[in-house]
Amino acid sequence: MKFLLGLIISVLLPLPWLVLALTGQGHHLVDTNPQLVSFITGISIIGAAFILSWGAELSERDIPRSLALIALALISVLPEYAVDLSFAWKAGKDPAYMAFPVANMTGANRVLIGVGWSLVAIVYYFKHRQNYIPLDRSQGLELSLLLLATIYSLVIPLKGTLSLFDTVLFFAMFLYYAARAAKGDRHEEELGGIAGYLDRRLSNSMRRVVVLTMFAFAGYAIWLAAEPFAEGLVRTGKQVGIDEFTLVQWLAPLASESPEAIVALLFAFKGKGSTGIGALISSKVNQWTLLVGAIPLVYMISLGSLTPLELDHRQKEELLLTSAQSLFAAMVICDFKFALWEALALMALFIAQFFFPQEEIRYIFSAAYLIASLALLATSRERRQMLWRALLLKADRD
Repeated sequence: MKFLLGLIISVLLPLPWLVLALTGQGHHLVDTNPQLVSFITGISIIGAAFILSWGAELSERDIPRSLALIALALISVLPEYAVDLSFAWKAGKDPAYMAFPVANMTGANRVLIGVGWSLVAIVYYFKHRQNYIPLDRSQGLELSLLLLATIYSLVIPLKGTLSLFDTVLFFAMFLYYAARAAKGDRHEEELGGIAGYLDRRLSNSMRRVVVLTMFAFAGYAIWLAAEPFAEGLVRTGKQVGIDEFTLVQWLAPLASESPEAIVALLFAFKGKGSTGIGALISSKVNQWTLLVGAIPLVYMISLGSLTPLELDHRQKEELLLTSAQSLFAAMVICDFKFALWEALALMALFIAQFFFPQEEIRYIFSAAYLIASLALLATSRERRQMLWRALLLKADRD
């Protein structure tokens, strides 16, 4: 009964906002009471995140884990797509929005690593008293693509644009990732909790229908709640005098990244730390390829020409810092272990940036991340091998 009750509650949580959105009352509420909107949509996202986590566990019965994590990442990252691509479309119509797509994207990526990755390791430690999370070797595919995308992203601040070439290259990386993931092995370990409850009571065909239904319902709920959740937070921030660029870069991503973070934390709490980190790595690859590639494409469609998205000085700095942080994080977990002290270091470096907002400090942090990455590479044979495999498009799956 407790499993059934938990499932029912999770289904009920998104319903208030679904009703408001589908009846047209939600849009009016954003204007009149943004705080209430943020609360209702936040509850909706939390309920959908629980449903996503159970659906992802069940789906591993039928498809490889890497492919299941891609599906999970694509659905849970919908809020970020909704917010960022909306900014990209508006930038094509109004130059006043030009800075916002990159601001939101860089903020989202840094939050994902500095907060999301770190919290998974911290929760795993306090719940299970383990000083590190061992990563499944099958996640070498995700690590390889993360390294490739990150290395290329370091070029973008140098050339100063996001162009159609970037779209093609990033989309090609994601398609390669998905194709390789589809060839992986399925995991047959016994499921626990609500996923186990459903698995024991459903036939194979019914389980597949239930998984698709869970993904569809949760994805739709997240899609409807994402933009008003972010908009409600931004409007609330404006009311207390927070700068608009800061709201777009940090407050909106905190909202849009919440579904995948909640899913990952649920996995960590249940002792599946590797799956939790794997979900966030997959989300990072997703954002670092499909999302970044989609930004200039949506901008050019909105603009009606093939003119690339020009990056100003601030955007180049933010993108360089984001790429440097991504490279350091990838190097940290390339030995297929994510230690508690490494998680705390990622979080501390992320938080420290808020105390030093000056331009030159962003370059100093970027240099610190890059130097630390080189140090990890120089002192670890396994990390060097992983980087070499990534460059040769050979994922370590043994």
